[in-house]
Parts: sequence; C-alpha cells; structure tokens
Amino acid sequence: MKATDMRGMSVEGLRKYILDGRQEMMNLRFQKANLVLNNTARMRQLKKEIARAKTIINEKKLSGEAA
Repeated sequence: MKATDMRGMSVEGLRKYILDGRQEMMNLRFQKANLVLNNTARMRQLKKEIARAKTIINEKKLSGEAA
C-alpha cells in the first residue's frame, strides 16, 4: 500500500493494518523455517509497509489528528 493511501486512513485503521501485517509476517517466518516460502521479497516489503504505517501514525499524533 502506498503512503498516500495510508494517510487517508484513520489511526485505528492503520493500527489494524499493522496488526494484520505482523500476523502475516509471523506466517511468512514459519513458511521460511519450513522451506516453503516462495516470495522472499514479500517479507522485506511487509516490513517496510509496517514501518511506513507506524511513521504515519506518529505524524498524525504530532499534528494533533490522533487522540
């Protein structure tokens, strides 16, 4: 998901996105451990998306949009 799309989401929506991303990351780690992971680039991509969502939450918090 692009940063512009994330900026349009609410803080609660971003938090849910982060939780879902962490769950997917855990599943990818298990797949990697069992040698069944096909798309290894997805792990890096997901990690960056989670960081991007956290950054946008922090931006919203600093600008006063979030409670």
